[in-house]
Amino acid sequence: MIFLFFLFPQMKNRRKGQTMSTQKEPVFRGAATALVTPFNENGIDYPALAAMIEWQIGAGIDALVFAGTTGERSTLSGEEHRALLRFAVRQVAGRVPVIAGTGGNDTAFSLALSRDACEIGCDALLLVTPYYNKCTPSGMLRHFFTIADAVTKPVLLYNVPSRTGVDIPLPVYRELARHERIAGVKEASGNLSAVAGLLSECGDQLPVYTGNDDQTVPVMALGGLGAISVFSGILPGEMHALCAACLAGDFKKAAALQLKYLPLMHALFSEVNPIPVKTALGLMGRCRPDLRLPLCKMEKENKEKLAKLLGEFHLLP
Repeated sequence: MIFLFFLFPQMKNRRKGQTMSTQKEPVFRGAATALVTPFNENGIDYPALAAMIEWQIGAGIDALVFAGTTGERSTLSGEEHRALLRFAVRQVAGRVPVIAGTGGNDTAFSLALSRDACEIGCDALLLVTPYYNKCTPSGMLRHFFTIADAVTKPVLLYNVPSRTGVDIPLPVYRELARHERIAGVKEASGNLSAVAGLLSECGDQLPVYTGNDDQTVPVMALGGLGAISVFSGILPGEMHALCAACLAGDFKKAAALQLKYLPLMHALFSEVNPIPVKTALGLMGRCRPDLRLPLCKMEKENKEKLAKLLGEFHLLP
């Protein structure tokens, strides 16, 4: 702790809401879908969204994430974001946890979105590390603590350095894990060694979910509690089964499922997420494949490869 206090002197005085407890109730166990936000010419396509929610829950998904990276939060207006979350809470009606993407690179704006999500009735918040302007480790701590101190629902951190340009270092994780409302992390660094170190040092205090579908089995074998998944956006039942097998200790079954669907998992990241998954859902007839700029339609060659795979897995109408 002397090392941490040297790096982060503002942590000497424990902040409101911090705790030394080593046990936290997870927001969920298993597979959570990072759901797309379907659009039409009028904005958000709520009938398509309602149908997808019912399909996901009917297939056994364990939680749903709205307005995350896959849900194109960056191009939603503030009012669209609130309306989307209000609709999601009503439609889900308590059947699975509703997790709201409320992160950003402006602490004040992210805090406002987070408070709105709490008032609307979301079950948890997903906060990405500040991107573009980024921050120092001290700034990162202050960003997350400022929000966690001011909200009433559990906070899940979201570490995705390939998109944000900043990685959460282990000393920062150690301090964040001490806060009673910081209830887990979506780890999408892709660095299994770093995830193993995080689980080794903070696993009891900070539940870990992988954000990389193709690493679900190894992360859960190390002690992770599940995945916040793009793949489950097209095959929710299969991703639920994979995670359930891991939680039951049947890693042979889980590994077989992971390897079976690995080509499709990779295809869903052949271009910037959520371009491929939204294209896939369009081909499957679940929603229109409309995206908001700067995201645009999938390249023809990649789309053809994706369509071929969807056909091989009998996912096309």
